[in-house]
Amino acid sequence: MSHTSNGNGHVAPKKLWIAGATGFLGSHLVKRLEAAGHSLVAVSRSGGKVGGTDVRALDVLDAEAVAESARGAEGAFLVTGKVSRSKDAAEELHRAHVQATRSALDGLRRAGVRRVVVASTSGTIAVSRDEGVIADESSAAPLELIARWPYYRSKLYAERAALEANAPDFEVIVVNPSLLLGPGDLRESSTGDVRLFLQKAIPAVPAGGLAFVDVRDAAEGMWLALERGRPGERYLLNAKNLTFASFLSRLERISGIKAPVLKMPRSRPLASGMSRLYVKAVRAIGGEPPVDEESAELGQYYWYCDASRAERELGFHARDPGETLRDTVHDLAARGVVFLPGFAERSSALDV
Repeated sequence: MSHTSNGNGHVAPKKLWIAGATGFLGSHLVKRLEAAGHSLVAVSRSGGKVGGTDVRALDVLDAEAVAESARGAEGAFLVTGKVSRSKDAAEELHRAHVQATRSALDGLRRAGVRRVVVASTSGTIAVSRDEGVIADESSAAPLELIARWPYYRSKLYAERAALEANAPDFEVIVVNPSLLLGPGDLRESSTGDVRLFLQKAIPAVPAGGLAFVDVRDAAEGMWLALERGRPGERYLLNAKNLTFASFLSRLERISGIKAPVLKMPRSRPLASGMSRLYVKAVRAIGGEPPVDEESAELGQYYWYCDASRAERELGFHARDPGETLRDTVHDLAARGVVFLPGFAERSSALDV
């Protein structure tokens, strides 16, 4: 998609179609595009309203409904999906990711849309047993690991389906954001672990490492991908790679909540055994563990990635990660999800 200036340096408004508009990333993308003056056709399964944009209820598994809604759009964003770490959700996740992506792209092509950006996840590329591995777009998918988790497996197949749909008259670009943090995650699809930390519900520090990016920057990255991305390519969007120990230490400095003292062993079989014992013990006394076995397992791996291609080709720029962490904690406190006395005064004096 070429840059169309209105003469004063700004990109001319476009008609754009967005699916998944009420989700964490989708809602920030809607607000970003709305503020730029674009004409939006926003859809989601539930419908609703984001900012000043009405969101139409639509299931992207209905290709004809997608086609009808997207006619006349110059570009489209597919930001749909379901976040689940459960190993029992394979069929549901396949439908929500693989089938939905194929159906939505079929409908968009029928509608005459020429360029689409599809949101995937960095986890289709960037997961390793080795702390020294930092993945980029040329890295091979770690199939041996991805096969363990239905969420990442289905996202990988959906990503491949999207790239296979790329054609000269139907350009498809994939973006792969790392863990999305920042304000406005009303469903806790991405920030749930931060909430658990603030509620002192994480029993031990995982031995692995994570990557994260501000959701507002990921939304900007999606727009940049539509404007500047190369068809048939994918772009990692990331701000920071940190061990879980360092990540929780930063949250401690921001929030005043102490990080767990207990650390999970680096041995994955031993850590898995400890996690199973913990889950059984909590359930034996009638409780439900705040951290399930699947989440504990994921925390033993390294999810590091490099956003250099997006920086170089798209002009992507991630804000300071300390700002993202502060805003995430502040948002959870401001919405009453967690109670943090004195947080506002403490956070204003910190540089994390």
